[in-house]
Amino acid sequence: MLQSKLKTIFLSLSAVIIAASLISYPKESFEASVRGLNMWWEIVFPSLLPFLIVSELLIGFGVVKFIGVLLEPLMRPLFKVPGVGGFVMAMGMASGYPAGAKLTARLRQEDQLTQIEAERLVSFTNSSNPIFIFGAVAVGFFYNPNLGVILALAHYLGNISVGLIMRFYGKETPVKKMGKEETSKIRTALSALHQTRLKDKRPIGKLLGDAVNSSIQTLLMIGGFIILFSVINKLLYLLHITAALSKGFEVILSALSLPDMLSIPLISGLFEITMGSQLTSQVEDATLLQQTMITSFILAFNGFSVQAQVASILAQTDIRFKPYFIARIIHGFLASIFALLLWNPIYVRFYSKEQPSNAIPVGFFEEGSLLHTYYHKFIEVGPLVTIFSLALYVLILYLRLQKKP
Repeated sequence: MLQSKLKTIFLSLSAVIIAASLISYPKESFEASVRGLNMWWEIVFPSLLPFLIVSELLIGFGVVKFIGVLLEPLMRPLFKVPGVGGFVMAMGMASGYPAGAKLTARLRQEDQLTQIEAERLVSFTNSSNPIFIFGAVAVGFFYNPNLGVILALAHYLGNISVGLIMRFYGKETPVKKMGKEETSKIRTALSALHQTRLKDKRPIGKLLGDAVNSSIQTLLMIGGFIILFSVINKLLYLLHITAALSKGFEVILSALSLPDMLSIPLISGLFEITMGSQLTSQVEDATLLQQTMITSFILAFNGFSVQAQVASILAQTDIRFKPYFIARIIHGFLASIFALLLWNPIYVRFYSKEQPSNAIPVGFFEEGSLLHTYYHKFIEVGPLVTIFSLALYVLILYLRLQKKP
């Protein structure tokens, strides 16, 4: 009872402080809000929307169930999750956070995952996408596309390691046997696809409309969190709370032989990934390896902004948030360790000035390259995609309201 009352007091005081800060710093709050809004409608919305819509359609058509049957022999022994986890893992990696959480929650609602399996799955499928790691962080902040190789390897190896660790989480769940021989795996998968499609009796038009509706609702929620935490991050800095917290982090960083100047970027990254990564790249007193380790931790931790998005998505199901949060801390440390371990054998060996001929090709992300050009063109047309999608969303809602008696 006392704990509940203290929680209520803490949340109430936090809300009052934020409201008072918004009144005290209206200009700075507005600028931070605009920054979050630009990030959402230029990059996040247009990049996530196609993946979310297609994912909903694949689930409705039974394709995910088909993939799940085929991947069962791989995902079950490694991660103790059904084969559909392979689809979530691939889509989460391709589209970025919080797609992994969204798909996990969706499959839990479809009863394709148990509660424990869903908690295991969401812990290692909510990752950053390669375009953000290479395009925004490596090229945009560090002006070094080669650094993206280390950041990506550390990030995804850390994620896989978290999955292997989380396989020991929770009690073992009984596995339903299909009663088919290995030679009929394709036939079993096709049968599962067909049965899943028959269970979903919605016509294609209704299925497509639901997919668009659900995806845009999720993205609107994501946009709200991005803007909110962009403002909170700025207010914490203006209220000197970030500076106060940095004193404690300086002790930890000093114990790890890292520069004290990385404390403020690290704290900012705990709240919002983009700002934390950008500030880390601007610390001149730190070596590139030290900056890479801190950035790897920030990317893996996801930031409270993304975690709030995930918590909101998981709240629609019985999936608990605590295992995901613990997994993010583990992933953060593992990603930093992998960045340290891979630095000499990968970055120094292949990208040092003494050995340019051995470099691993990352030309797709260099300035003037196809993907570099695509990334900047994407930012230019992103707002148009967002406006068109929102207009379509309003139209669908209007038509559905007109059909209601």
